[in-house]
Amino acid sequence: MALIITDECINCDVCEPECPNDAITQGTEIYIINSALCTECVGHYDTPQCIEVCPVDCIIINSNSIESKQQLQEKYLALTGQQGQQSPQG
Repeated sequence: MALIITDECINCDVCEPECPNDAITQGTEIYIINSALCTECVGHYDTPQCIEVCPVDCIIINSNSIESKQQLQEKYLALTGQQGQQSPQG
């Protein structure tokens, strides 16, 4: 996963329902992103939807955990049971 939610999160609840992989959940203090489920919306959308809707820009790239588009695509295929197939977006 290359996305994290920083402590600037205001718990506004807009990012969680936008995540197509259900990777965002309410943590103890702020929302958190499950790295095993986050594909940065690869396979679903052109851009991460959580970043698009965040009113305080607290969702950023985690420079300690960068994944390539190919890795994110493979994760998307695994999560959707399509391993070995092409995604709808090619």
